[in-house]
This record gives sequence, structure tokens and C-alpha cells, in this order.
Amino acid sequence: MAEAHQAVAFQFTVTPEGIDLRLSHQALSEIYLSGVRSWKKRIIRIKNSVITGVYPASPSSWLFVVIAILATMYTRSDPSMGIIAKIQEHLPVSQSMSSQCQAVVSAVLFSTMLWLLLIFTMRLCLKQLLSYHRWMFEQHGKMSTTTKIWVALVRIFSGRKPLLYSYQGSLPNLPVPAIKDTVKRYLESVRPLMNDGEYERMTKLATEFESSLGNRLQWYLKLKALWASNYVSDWWEEYVYLRGRSPIMVNSNYYGMDFLYVTPTPIQAARAGNSIHAFFLYRRKLNKEEIKPSRIPGTVIPLCAAQCERIFNTTRIPGEETDTVQHWKDSDYVAVYHKGRYFRLRVYQAGRLLSPREIEFQIQRILDDPAPPSKGEAKLGALTAADRVSWAEARVKYFSSGINKRSLDVIERAAFFVTLDDEEQGTMRDDQPASLDNYAKSLLHGKCYDRWFDKSFSVIYYKNGKSGINGEHSWADAPVVAHVWEYVLATDSFQLGYNEEGHCKGEVDASLPQPQKLNWEISPECEEQISRSLAVAQALADDVDFHVLSFRDFGKGQIKKCKVSPDAFIQMTLQLAYYRERGTFCLTYEASMTRLFREGRTETVRSCTNESSAFVRALENGEPADVCRRLFRGASEKHQQLYRMAMTGAGIDRHIFCLYVVSKYLGLESPFLKEVLAEPWRLSTSQTSIQQVELFDLANHPEYISCGGGFGPVADDGYGVSYNFIGENVINFHISCKHSCPSTDAHKFGDQIRKAVNDLLQLLSPNQKESSKTEESQPKVKKEQ
Repeated sequence: MAEAHQAVAFQFTVTPEGIDLRLSHQALSEIYLSGVRSWKKRIIRIKNSVITGVYPASPSSWLFVVIAILATMYTRSDPSMGIIAKIQEHLPVSQSMSSQCQAVVSAVLFSTMLWLLLIFTMRLCLKQLLSYHRWMFEQHGKMSTTTKIWVALVRIFSGRKPLLYSYQGSLPNLPVPAIKDTVKRYLESVRPLMNDGEYERMTKLATEFESSLGNRLQWYLKLKALWASNYVSDWWEEYVYLRGRSPIMVNSNYYGMDFLYVTPTPIQAARAGNSIHAFFLYRRKLNKEEIKPSRIPGTVIPLCAAQCERIFNTTRIPGEETDTVQHWKDSDYVAVYHKGRYFRLRVYQAGRLLSPREIEFQIQRILDDPAPPSKGEAKLGALTAADRVSWAEARVKYFSSGINKRSLDVIERAAFFVTLDDEEQGTMRDDQPASLDNYAKSLLHGKCYDRWFDKSFSVIYYKNGKSGINGEHSWADAPVVAHVWEYVLATDSFQLGYNEEGHCKGEVDASLPQPQKLNWEISPECEEQISRSLAVAQALADDVDFHVLSFRDFGKGQIKKCKVSPDAFIQMTLQLAYYRERGTFCLTYEASMTRLFREGRTETVRSCTNESSAFVRALENGEPADVCRRLFRGASEKHQQLYRMAMTGAGIDRHIFCLYVVSKYLGLESPFLKEVLAEPWRLSTSQTSIQQVELFDLANHPEYISCGGGFGPVADDGYGVSYNFIGENVINFHISCKHSCPSTDAHKFGDQIRKAVNDLLQLLSPNQKESSKTEESQPKVKKEQ
């Protein structure tokens, strides 16, 4: 086997003259350069650990403190108040060390202790400052004196040029809310969804829980909060994601789309070459911690970066009872799928990252490779798309040894997974709405066997140059993957670029070894398991009804003119649209983040409130416009209040979830907790925000807008809605539901959303002409063919 011979560093033969040893200098050179690269990374990690460890001070500040102490000593002052003399007394006696030298050593030791004490004090102060959240509840544009002083202090204690993980040690821990507050907020959230009898019954259950079992469970949670960095995140990852036994395709994984109107090149291999190179540029910056810490937009407040650690070289490993997330320190290749075959594509040669043109050359080799798939290989990926127990059993039975294990290791240890799709996707001129729907479904599940759903993320490159990304959810939330995707899209088009023929720029090293095709030995029994898994996955994929609505009549610019939060506006839109379609309200999930706290992930904003339901009923019952506007303002302010509370650790659902986990550990049953967690989220929503507006100027390049991303429905009889604001004039909605439910229809719900958006704007700005719908308000873009 050619690849086996390439892996051997030396060969030898036995001759009558003795042993003839033939060294492979190229192989030895590769080993040497690989070691150099590994040691460079270790040195960078050590250096960054030191810098991050002493933040918000800098390592050079130690020298300043030492010099300052020594200088004061030479003026015959004792800044240590006798401590330096005490240290000198306890120094080991050495005949070769003079008393003056001992005094200097003692001063240096004292300076180091003083420096460490100052760092600890600064970090403690910064942690206390970052625990202040009242600024978030102040009226927009009206900052109190306290908050102004606080902002100034945060800037002072934040130091200069922080690395990605510099703030991790200074972020506060997520607080545990009081039981009575959580119960009160929960009862308020379900009031519009229950009649008087149901609400009275739930109130009784809640009161009994609060006065009895709740306090006992709360004690355990407070104990965990004192010991752990975050009392929610580890349980959330394990019990919500890793212990789920249903397919992660559609049910858990999510996707992100390419530019809506632009395809930088129609050449599939070239698009892959540029963006794969950009992914590794991002990974290099990530390893060096050169990526700027994420912050609350428009503020100096940092967000937790812990989720960034597992972006690359990470895979979800199936288990019979629970999965695990496996992360490797490094990987110098990507796993590639094309027409039923799997390849290992190395992106480093002699310790150097391949250029985009070289990666394109290697990708084209894969596209041109005529070799057929091995027996049973073509649809192997279906195992990752079906239920987790079947995949776990098959993995142990058929992939735990031999050639199958070696090939599976290649996929799982890869930096990420790449699919070279043989279809064309994107915005087609002849039927834009339908083409966007097909594009979304393709990114969400593909053919059910041409993605590796366990990888931290998979990148899909279509035949016409379009691309997209599919993310696994357990290791991190969508904003982390979106951050990488934004960087790659911008780097691909605005930094790397293409030549006139549409190929990547640069030269090719013709001596590059061929991408290595992976080999498999799939038994008939394993093929049967693959077929069963594919049938399960295909049924799930076929049941998904998807609609992408790109709303271009107006955007957040027009909404902000009405002095309304764009997010609250859309949430009220969704409440109105759902009520018009179903004639009732439902439990609504809106994802917010808790990354203001260490290792924070998400919290739920329960968007259906007494205020929102009162507004919707008033509007639908034909109440006067002034009354409806007043109710809308109240509902919008209530939503903003709930969102801020969720972000600052005063949410409902994560607290209740953790109380439930504790009750299960203790073997105690709680009718209240059981009923709360059984309630279905028939409307699950999430906003995908643009995080790196500095990457390129959208005003000057309006055609480079992304369509965002989406996810599958959470409830069998509900909707999943992802939305994002692009620039000032575009709102994209990704709507999902299930064909098997007769009461849901993604396209009909999209029509209701479009009507509701226009109705709300007309309500809030009745005297404005509909100039927002004219050509002036829309970016001039050239749609692709």
C-alpha cells in the first residue's frame, strides 16, 4: 500500500556485505519539522499562559515593581516595613553570597510577592466590577453617574491588549437565583397560557414545592455554585445534549448559509481552497490567542471565551447511555467526503500551511479521482445521522479495531469535516424562494449520509461554488461557530480573493503527495445497520418543512426610528403571527446568552407574556390604534426586561433544570418540576447577530449579505424560527416545522410573519409614508444567475 510505504522513515535490506540501511531524508525532515512546529506551539501556549495568568497586569510590570523597591532601598527607606529584613534572616546562608547580595535577593522576593498581591487585588477588583449589571437596565441613552464611573474603572482595570482568554479569571460566577423569585417569575410566564383552573392548580404545586423540597434542592445548588465555575453548564451539556438518544441531525445540529447574492467563484475546488485556508488562519490566531475577546456590542464588557477552545479538532463520540466530546490538541489535515469516498487531505507541508492555490489543487485531485467507494463506504455517514444507541453499538462492534478503526480515527481527529457536494445550491434566479428553501434543507441534513454530523462543524462546498456550514451543538452554541464563519467568508472574498479565471491566487508545489483515500472493510451486517440508520434519518429529513423568508421591505433601521428594540419588535411579530394562525398562544423560547459569566452558555427568554398577549388580543379585536400602541410599548419593555434578566443570571429555566437534576440525583420526585419540564416549546426562536462588523463595510458592499442560519423544529407540532438583521434594510427568517403535523406549515407561517411585520410597522408609524418600501431603501445588488 502506497500510503504505508510513505509513512516509513527508513528501509533496510540484509546483503552478504551486511545490513544496507537506506534512510528517507524527506521523511526524517518531515518528522523534524513536525517536532519544531509542535514545540513552537508549546512555547506559545506557555507564553500565553503567563500573560493570561498575570492579567490585567503584564509580565514586564514585575520588573517595574522590582526596580521601584530596589530604588527606595538605596534611598535608605524600607518600603516593606521590615519584611525584607525578615526574609533576609531566613535565607539559606551561603559563604559566597555577600550581605548586600542577600539584601538584593530578599528585595526581589519581596517585590515578587508584592507584585502577585497587586495582581490578585486587580483581578478581584475587575471581577467585582464585571459583576455590576445595573447599566443594562438603564434607559437607552441616559447613563447614570454611577455607571459612568463604573465604565471608567472597567477601562482602567482591563489593562491593554488583552488576549482571547485574558478575562477568564476575572469573570464572575453565575449566581443562583432565589427559589421564590424563580417560582414567581415562572407563574407569571405561564399565566397567559392557562385558564383560571389550570393556573390555580399550578400555583398550588409551585407553592408546595417552594415551601418544602425546593429549599433542600436549592442548598445543593448553592454548594455547587461555590465549588464549580458555573453551576449550569456541565449539566446542560451532559443532560440536554450528550445524553439525548435521538438523532442529532435536524433535532440538534444547526446550519449557516453563504452570501445571499454573491458567489465569489463558481469553481468548487477554488472556493474550498480559499475558505479551508481561511479556517486554518483562524485556528492559528486562536492557538496564539490573537483573536480579540468578544464583548457586548458598543461596550467594554467582555464575554466568556471558554467555548472557543473546542472549535477545531473536536468530535462527539457516541455512547450507549451518554456521548462524550473528544478534543485533540492539534490536527494537520481535514477529512473530505466526495461521492461516497472519504479522504485525508493534509494542509501542512514541511511545517508550512498550504496556500489556497495548493489546497485547491489537492481538492481538484479528489474531484477528479475516479476510484469508486469501497463496499459499504458510500452511505457510512448515515450512522451519525440516526439514533445514538445504534451508532454507539455499531461503532464498538465494527469500528473498534483494524482498518475501520484507523479510518474512523482519521475522520474524528480531523480539524473539521469537508463535504464536496455534487449538487448546485444557492439563490437561483428563476425561483429564489424555493431555491433558498432547498439550500437550507441541504445544509441541515443533506442526503443524510454525506455529512459527518458528529464533527464540531462540517463545511459543505457545492458544485457551483456555493458553501455553507453545519454545526454540532453540544460543545458550543451557534454564536461561536458564526464568529468563525464570518471571519472565513470575509477573508475568502476580501483578503485572499481569486484571479480572473476564478482560481485561487498563488503557485502550486507539484511535489505535493496525493490526498489519501481512506479504506474500509464493511461487513454485510454493518451494511444492514447503515441501511437501517439511513432509513431512520431519511424519514426524519423528509418530515422537515423549511422556508427561508428574506424580508426586504424594511429592516432594523426603520424599526429603530419607531424607538423600539428590533428584537422585541420581531418577538411581538412572532406572537401576532402565531396567534393569527393558531388562534391561541404558546410557550415561546427565545435563546439569550449568559456569557457575561464564566463558562456561561444560554438562558431562555419566555417571550409570551401577559403584556404581549394583551397587545395581540387588543390588535385583533380592533381596539383603537392609540391603545394598541400603548400595549405594544408595554409588551416591548417587558420583553427587554426579561431579556436583560436572563443575561444577568436571573432567568427561569436553567435554574429549574438544575433543581430537577439535583432531585434526580437524590431520587426525589417533584410533581411541579416534572410538569414544568414536560411543557413543549411550540415556538422556539433565536436571533443570529453579526459579531464582526469591522471585517468589511456592508454599506459599501451591500451585495455581500449573508442569509444567516437556522435549525429544526423543537416540538413535533411547533415551529423553529431563526432570524437575523442584515444592515439596516433586510430581515431574514428561517422557519422550520414538520409535514407530519397537520396544523403547521412553514410557508403559511412565513406569510403570517410578513403580514405581521408590515402591520406592526404601520401601527407604530401611521403617519409615515411607505417610503421604506421604495428602491431607495434597498441595497442595489446584482443577483447571481
